[in-house]
Amino acid sequence: MVLGDLVKLRAMDPSDAEALWRWNHDPEVMRWMNDDYAQPLGRVRRWLEERPRNAYGEVLLGIEALADTHLIGLVQLREADPETGCAKLDIYLGEKEYWGRGYATDAMRTVCRYGFEKMRLHKISLTVVTENHAAHRVYQKVGFVDEGRLRHAFRRDGQWYDMFTMGLLEGELRQAPDPVRGPAS
Repeated sequence: MVLGDLVKLRAMDPSDAEALWRWNHDPEVMRWMNDDYAQPLGRVRRWLEERPRNAYGEVLLGIEALADTHLIGLVQLREADPETGCAKLDIYLGEKEYWGRGYATDAMRTVCRYGFEKMRLHKISLTVVTENHAAHRVYQKVGFVDEGRLRHAFRRDGQWYDMFTMGLLEGELRQAPDPVRGPAS
Protein backbone atom coordinates (compact mmCIF):
# COMPACT_ATOMS: atom_id res chain seq x y z
CA MET A 1 0.00 0.00 0.00
CA VAL A 2 1.30 3.44 -0.97
CA LEU A 3 -0.26 6.60 0.49
CA GLY A 4 -0.68 9.97 -1.17
CA ASP A 5 -2.51 13.05 0.09
CA LEU A 6 -5.89 12.06 -1.40
CA VAL A 7 -5.36 8.47 -2.54
CA LYS A 8 -4.09 5.09 -1.47
CA LEU A 9 -2.56 2.80 -4.09
CA ARG A 10 -3.01 -0.90 -3.40
CA ALA A 11 -2.78 -4.24 -5.21
CA MET A 12 -5.80 -5.12 -7.34
CA ASP A 13 -7.71 -8.30 -6.56
CA PRO A 14 -10.63 -10.27 -8.07
CA SER A 15 -13.18 -8.30 -6.04
CA ASP A 16 -12.25 -5.28 -8.22
CA ALA A 17 -13.51 -7.00 -11.37
CA GLU A 18 -16.98 -5.44 -11.37
CA ALA A 19 -15.66 -1.87 -11.15
CA LEU A 20 -13.05 -2.54 -13.84
CA TRP A 21 -15.67 -4.15 -16.10
CA ARG A 22 -18.05 -1.19 -15.59
CA TRP A 23 -15.34 1.39 -16.38
CA ASN A 24 -14.21 -0.51 -19.47
CA HIS A 25 -17.78 -0.43 -20.81
CA ASP A 26 -18.27 3.30 -20.23
CA PRO A 27 -17.57 5.21 -23.47
CA GLU A 28 -16.86 8.44 -21.59
CA VAL A 29 -14.23 6.78 -19.38
CA MET A 30 -12.63 4.98 -22.33
CA ARG A 31 -12.78 7.97 -24.73
CA TRP A 32 -8.99 8.49 -24.93
CA MET A 33 -7.88 5.02 -23.83
CA ASN A 34 -6.66 2.16 -25.99
CA ASP A 35 -9.52 -0.21 -25.34
CA ASP A 36 -9.76 -3.81 -26.33
CA TYR A 37 -12.77 -5.84 -27.33
CA ALA A 38 -15.51 -5.97 -24.68
CA GLN A 39 -15.07 -8.84 -22.21
CA PRO A 40 -17.65 -10.50 -19.96
CA LEU A 41 -17.40 -9.86 -16.24
CA GLY A 42 -16.30 -13.46 -15.59
CA ARG A 43 -13.31 -13.07 -17.90
CA VAL A 44 -12.26 -9.83 -16.19
CA ARG A 45 -12.50 -11.56 -12.80
CA ARG A 46 -10.47 -14.53 -14.12
CA TRP A 47 -7.83 -12.15 -15.49
CA LEU A 48 -7.45 -10.55 -12.06
CA GLU A 49 -7.26 -14.00 -10.42
CA GLU A 50 -4.70 -15.43 -12.87
CA ARG A 51 -2.47 -12.45 -13.64
CA PRO A 52 1.04 -12.70 -12.21
CA ARG A 53 1.58 -10.98 -8.91
CA ASN A 54 3.12 -7.53 -8.96
CA ALA A 55 6.86 -7.59 -9.61
CA TYR A 56 9.50 -5.14 -10.73
CA GLY A 57 8.62 -5.42 -14.43
CA GLU A 58 4.92 -4.72 -13.95
CA VAL A 59 3.10 -3.16 -11.02
CA LEU A 60 -0.70 -2.79 -11.28
CA LEU A 61 -2.33 -0.83 -8.46
CA GLY A 62 -5.88 0.17 -7.67
CA ILE A 63 -6.47 3.81 -6.75
CA GLU A 64 -8.68 4.33 -3.70
CA ALA A 65 -9.94 7.63 -2.36
CA LEU A 66 -8.54 7.95 1.16
CA ALA A 67 -11.70 9.60 2.45
CA ASP A 68 -13.97 6.63 1.74
CA THR A 69 -11.68 3.73 0.68
CA HIS A 70 -13.62 3.56 -2.58
CA LEU A 71 -11.84 2.15 -5.68
CA ILE A 72 -11.82 4.97 -8.23
CA GLY A 73 -9.24 3.92 -10.82
CA LEU A 74 -6.03 2.12 -11.56
CA VAL A 75 -2.42 2.90 -12.33
CA GLN A 76 0.31 0.74 -13.78
CA LEU A 77 4.08 0.92 -14.09
CA ARG A 78 4.95 -1.54 -16.86
CA GLU A 79 7.93 -2.66 -18.88
CA ALA A 80 10.22 -1.56 -16.05
CA ASP A 81 13.81 -2.42 -16.93
CA PRO A 82 16.38 -2.52 -14.10
CA GLU A 83 19.28 -2.04 -16.54
CA THR A 84 17.98 1.23 -17.98
CA GLY A 85 15.88 2.34 -15.01
CA CYS A 86 12.96 3.13 -17.33
CA ALA A 87 9.27 2.25 -17.10
CA LYS A 88 6.01 3.20 -18.82
CA LEU A 89 3.00 4.50 -16.94
CA ASP A 90 -0.74 4.04 -17.56
CA ILE A 91 -3.48 5.57 -15.43
CA TYR A 92 -7.18 6.20 -15.48
CA LEU A 93 -9.93 7.17 -13.12
CA GLY A 94 -13.11 5.22 -13.78
CA GLU A 95 -15.34 6.95 -11.24
CA LYS A 96 -16.30 10.20 -12.96
CA GLU A 97 -17.35 12.00 -9.76
CA TYR A 98 -13.62 12.08 -8.86
CA TRP A 99 -12.58 13.74 -12.12
CA GLY A 100 -11.23 17.28 -11.85
CA ARG A 101 -10.83 17.14 -8.06
CA GLY A 102 -7.09 16.42 -7.74
CA TYR A 103 -7.27 12.64 -7.37
CA ALA A 104 -5.54 11.87 -10.69
CA THR A 105 -2.79 14.39 -9.93
CA ASP A 106 -2.22 12.89 -6.48
CA ALA A 107 -2.24 9.34 -7.89
CA MET A 108 0.34 10.39 -10.50
CA ARG A 109 2.61 11.98 -7.90
CA THR A 110 2.23 8.98 -5.61
CA VAL A 111 3.01 6.32 -8.22
CA CYS A 112 5.95 8.33 -9.61
CA ARG A 113 7.37 8.80 -6.12
CA TYR A 114 7.01 5.03 -5.63
CA GLY A 115 8.75 4.37 -8.95
CA PHE A 116 11.68 6.65 -8.19
CA GLU A 117 12.11 5.83 -4.50
CA LYS A 118 11.20 2.13 -4.23
CA MET A 119 11.92 0.83 -7.74
CA ARG A 120 14.93 3.15 -8.23
CA LEU A 121 13.73 4.19 -11.67
CA HIS A 122 15.53 6.94 -13.56
CA LYS A 123 12.76 7.76 -16.06
CA ILE A 124 9.01 7.22 -16.37
CA SER A 125 7.36 7.65 -19.78
CA LEU A 126 3.79 7.79 -21.03
CA THR A 127 1.75 8.69 -24.09
CA VAL A 128 -1.38 10.80 -24.23
CA VAL A 129 -3.73 11.69 -27.08
CA THR A 130 -3.15 15.36 -27.98
CA GLU A 131 -6.88 16.06 -27.65
CA ASN A 132 -6.99 14.76 -24.06
CA HIS A 133 -6.26 18.20 -22.61
CA ALA A 134 -7.25 17.36 -19.01
CA ALA A 135 -4.82 14.43 -18.79
CA HIS A 136 -2.05 16.42 -20.50
CA ARG A 137 -2.43 19.19 -17.87
CA VAL A 138 -2.27 16.65 -15.02
CA TYR A 139 0.93 15.13 -16.41
CA GLN A 140 2.53 18.55 -16.86
CA LYS A 141 1.47 19.56 -13.35
CA VAL A 142 3.51 16.72 -11.81
CA GLY A 143 6.54 17.46 -14.01
CA PHE A 144 6.19 15.39 -17.20
CA VAL A 145 7.48 17.17 -20.31
CA ASP A 146 6.57 16.65 -23.95
CA GLU A 147 9.35 14.72 -25.66
CA GLY A 148 7.78 14.11 -29.03
CA ARG A 149 4.67 13.74 -31.11
CA LEU A 150 3.47 10.49 -32.66
CA ARG A 151 1.45 11.30 -35.73
CA HIS A 152 -1.87 9.52 -36.31
CA ALA A 153 -1.14 7.06 -33.50
CA PHE A 154 -4.67 6.77 -32.07
CA ARG A 155 -7.97 6.15 -33.83
CA ARG A 156 -11.41 6.83 -32.37
CA ASP A 157 -14.77 7.18 -34.09
CA GLY A 158 -13.20 6.99 -37.54
CA GLN A 159 -10.75 9.83 -36.88
CA TRP A 160 -6.98 9.71 -36.38
CA TYR A 161 -5.34 11.65 -33.55
CA ASP A 162 -1.74 12.41 -32.72
CA MET A 163 -0.22 11.49 -29.36
CA PHE A 164 2.37 13.22 -27.22
CA THR A 165 5.10 11.08 -25.73
CA MET A 166 6.05 12.50 -22.34
CA GLY A 167 8.80 11.77 -19.85
CA LEU A 168 9.68 12.46 -16.24
CA LEU A 169 13.23 12.04 -14.98
CA GLU A 170 14.25 11.24 -11.43
CA GLY A 171 14.45 14.55 -9.56
CA GLU A 172 11.88 16.34 -11.76
CA LEU A 173 8.75 15.26 -9.84
CA ARG A 174 6.83 18.35 -8.71
CA GLN A 175 5.34 18.06 -5.27
CA ALA A 176 1.90 19.30 -4.27
CA PRO A 177 1.66 22.99 -3.36
CA ASP A 178 2.01 23.70 0.34
CA PRO A 179 -1.20 25.46 1.48
CA VAL A 180 0.85 27.83 3.68
CA ARG A 181 3.84 28.56 1.41
CA GLY A 182 2.21 28.20 -2.02
CA PRO A 183 3.34 26.24 -5.10
CA ALA A 184 6.35 23.95 -4.90
CA SER A 185 9.07 24.04 -7.52
